Amino acid sequence: MIGYREAVERLCGGVDRLGVQPCALGDAVSRVLAHEVVSPVALPPFDNAALDGVALVAAGRPDATAQVWEIGARIAAGQPAPQDDASAWEIMTGAPLPARADTVVPVERIEALPAAMSGASRIRVQGDVVVGANIRRCGEDVQPGQCVLPAGHVLDPAAVMLVAGLGIERIRVVRRPRVAVLATGGEIVAAGTPLPPGGIHDATSPYLRAALAAAGAEPVFMRRVGDEVPVFQAAVDAALADGADLVLSTGAVSKGCYDFVPSALQARGAETLFHGVALRPGKPVLAARLREGAMFVGLPGNPLSTAVGFRFLVEPLLRAWLGLPPETPCWLPLADDCRSRAGLHAVLHGTLRCDRDGRLHAHVAQAQASFRLLPFSQATAWITLPSDLGDVAAGTRVQVHGLSHLQSPAWMPA
Repeated sequence: MIGYREAVERLCGGVDRLGVQPCALGDAVSRVLAHEVVSPVALPPFDNAALDGVALVAAGRPDATAQVWEIGARIAAGQPAPQDDASAWEIMTGAPLPARADTVVPVERIEALPAAMSGASRIRVQGDVVVGANIRRCGEDVQPGQCVLPAGHVLDPAAVMLVAGLGIERIRVVRRPRVAVLATGGEIVAAGTPLPPGGIHDATSPYLRAALAAAGAEPVFMRRVGDEVPVFQAAVDAALADGADLVLSTGAVSKGCYDFVPSALQARGAETLFHGVALRPGKPVLAARLREGAMFVGLPGNPLSTAVGFRFLVEPLLRAWLGLPPETPCWLPLADDCRSRAGLHAVLHGTLRCDRDGRLHAHVAQAQASFRLLPFSQATAWITLPSDLGDVAAGTRVQVHGLSHLQSPAWMPA
């Protein structure tokens, strides 16, 4: 059995960022930018009104509020600015500002007056007129040639809004790691199938499909293989034929008589990286490099052991493939005393709660057994305890992580 840090180093050592592919903006959320995004335009692209109102040429007119202004034209968003010699224009939000205009007065501060003899609309301004007010200047947000997003940025809806606003339709992103999932165990049956005597529903395969997508990977192949080695080997071959970069299995990695995965991998000529990690839960986890070049990680079958092994061993590998640096955890004080075993990298699920004084604390869920699904479904964060301590006292600063490496830890009110 090796330490947790060494396991991550062995698993990620020599792993390079995957290839680059184009991506439409509509499919870009949670993708990782392969190159920086440089703006081809100014944003806003022209001076425009920040609100509905009247654009004025007010400079040099200290008595602007006492004056009657004759409206030259109405400017709507999407129309070109007029090139007339007027001094006042009715203007809509986002409409281009006439070249001579230097302020916009909100419509709420405009008093409508009887029309002029010529039929032109007339208004009087109520309140002070401030030169430069309510104008969005060209390039005020983004300048042409400005780097707006760095390589390695994980795209969220706000980033998509920014890129779309710059007129960019497609971007270059890192290819998602392609991952296959194999569930071992003759007792495993699919959800929706009546349970036979001694059977259990497969909870880990749907979990891993969802967790892979949340972690920036692409699930490409999923199969239940029972306890038959030939079925397992055929499934590995099929996963590799589908282009899997990583094959994940659940179960059959410990030392029981049905734990066939280690010997099956040895029979295929796989190079074992480790088998057994000082990780709780999930010690029997196995990692290997298949002869064909893909990686293999065998996770224990108990649901929480699967989840811990995936989050803290598989996700660092996914980050390396995506070209992302190692995670930087948050540190928060532990809310209550917690028992642990020195020498193990203990991973617990729980919640982060903000007390009445605005201070966050890490609360470990009371039920941590690796078969229990309900408490895990209520968790909002992972909490890891110092491996050099046994019992950990309340107030000790501990590491907290999001449920996914692409997700920040979530907190709850008191």
